[in-house]
Amino acid sequence: MLLQIRDVGKVWSIARTREEVVALDAISLDVTPGEFLILLGPSGCGKSTLLQIIAGLEEPTRGGIHVGERNGAQKLTSMVFQEYALFPWRTVRENVVFGPEVRNVPKADREATAQRLIDLVKLRGFESRYPHELSGGMRQRVALARALANDPAVLLFDEPLAALDAQTRRVLQDELARIWAETRKTFIYVTHSLQEAVLLGSRIVVMTARPGRIKRIIDVKLERPRSITHRGEADLLETLDALLRDEVKQAMDETR
Repeated sequence: MLLQIRDVGKVWSIARTREEVVALDAISLDVTPGEFLILLGPSGCGKSTLLQIIAGLEEPTRGGIHVGERNGAQKLTSMVFQEYALFPWRTVRENVVFGPEVRNVPKADREATAQRLIDLVKLRGFESRYPHELSGGMRQRVALARALANDPAVLLFDEPLAALDAQTRRVLQDELARIWAETRKTFIYVTHSLQEAVLLGSRIVVMTARPGRIKRIIDVKLERPRSITHRGEADLLETLDALLRDEVKQAMDETR
């Protein structure tokens, strides 16, 4: 087991009103190496908070996360945000090499890694461009390459495609599935899109409205690749219908 999440809870204290808001309650979950795990639920259910706790950016109010075996000093997590969070004064290549540069990886090694990852995300020829010279989809590819450059055990995605137009989002969904298949990294991916969850995930963790709890875990047994051309196939639609009829629909309805 790569990660064991045990009885994690998070309470936010609001000093101005002296209120306490329970964001997460009793989250227990095992994450296995190499899976594409989806955290699915309505807005405000604590998906991003749970992701930040896994990343070590927030401390849980109770419970904890136990880390299994990984390669030596390998970084546990890297995160890809909805906002690209690129350095505007750095080129594509310079953004991708930032992590290895901070870790004092020899220049030749980090440059070779950067080129391999730039090729992986299909940005060859754009190495010397700055973020403002790229489209939104291309910037997100740079952010993904930069996260991969740290060689983490787990990649965390906080709704990385939500700000993109529908056509670009569809293309990048297929690209994410391809990159996951090629790298065999563990992906934990936050979304509130049913279609995106079924298209990408190997398991879907359905969360309730606040306070966020795990309502159900669904194994997605559809064959891969699940490309854009397969979106109209009966098995995909049947899976979406089943999700809508069952716990996912109930969880979404709780926010209305």
